Amino acid sequence: MFNRKLIGICFLLCLAHLSAAQAPFQESGVSCPPVNGLEFICGIQKPEDLRHISDTRWLIASGFADGSGLKLLDTRSRSWRRWYAGTPEQIRADSIRYGSCPGAPSAESFNAHGLSLRTAAAGRYQLFVVNHGGRESIEVFDIDARGGEPSLTWTGCVLLPYGLAGNAIAATPDGTLLTTVLARPGHTYADFVNRKPTGGVYQWRPGSSGFRLLPGTELPGNNGIETSPDGREFYVIAFGLHSVFVYSLRDTSRPLRQIEAPGFMPDNLHWDNGRLLLAGMVYDEPACGGVRKVVNGQADSMRCPRGYVVASLDPGSLMFSIVAYATPNPAFNGVSSAVVIGNELWLGSYQADRIAYRRLPGSDN
Repeated sequence: MFNRKLIGICFLLCLAHLSAAQAPFQESGVSCPPVNGLEFICGIQKPEDLRHISDTRWLIASGFADGSGLKLLDTRSRSWRRWYAGTPEQIRADSIRYGSCPGAPSAESFNAHGLSLRTAAAGRYQLFVVNHGGRESIEVFDIDARGGEPSLTWTGCVLLPYGLAGNAIAATPDGTLLTTVLARPGHTYADFVNRKPTGGVYQWRPGSSGFRLLPGTELPGNNGIETSPDGREFYVIAFGLHSVFVYSLRDTSRPLRQIEAPGFMPDNLHWDNGRLLLAGMVYDEPACGGVRKVVNGQADSMRCPRGYVVASLDPGSLMFSIVAYATPNPAFNGVSSAVVIGNELWLGSYQADRIAYRRLPGSDN
């Protein structure tokens, strides 16, 4: 005879396990009406960086707060769910490549900052994530997007040197990782606002013991970073100079080129159809008293809403083209990343509790 009570308990346990493994997509329960030309998907805490899984409707968002972690968005249904839950089926450690990694991150403390997404094979990707939750590290995930909904599997991590906090991350075709540090110990945000070198670019190669500083990359506020398709060069933003610096990976003793952004402070940059797409807040914002200032030794936190600019950078001509811009929006400040999907522009923010999207200027209705 079957024990109905035991069967019921087993059913509830199985249901809880499935729910933890793959939470359902959901609409935000928070009212999120459009404001000043932007529409929103709410409930996503500090989506500092965004990456699009190419040729799909799926968008990855970081969460720059403890426990915010990674989110997967369906850009068609305007729904999202927490993606990394830390369940056993999402963990498959690569002890050969990442042997010094102490284990998978806790989903409860996972604090995801910059993102880098590289194609591994048809429908397969590697995702690299700057993590501040519980440890300063680069977390590595495999993504399988060959089915209907992409799956995510954690495979390892690389710890940053003691005292350093990563900001952005980029990977070369051979697996070399480059991460930026905004301010090294002994330096402050006020220093880079005052145009003093504060940060650096750190490199990890497969098989090496850890990250090391690339000499010559110490800039005022090293922020977003991206590599050239062949992995020979990289592009890094100096936030304090609102400029992009281009380096050869073979010799970083001095930059190859410097390009100042037109009227805004670029934060992240990523490839988009053969161009580099950058997003950030307006540099000289009248509504906020002009440029970012240092008052009593402290850099302005930029909580006053600033306008934003999204621009593309042609790596050949080194010319900027404005993709979109807008005046200050009280519902969405701190624009830090942008992704173009079809005729829509998606925006991330290091301050907001939502992701924004709008019609791409010049696109057909």
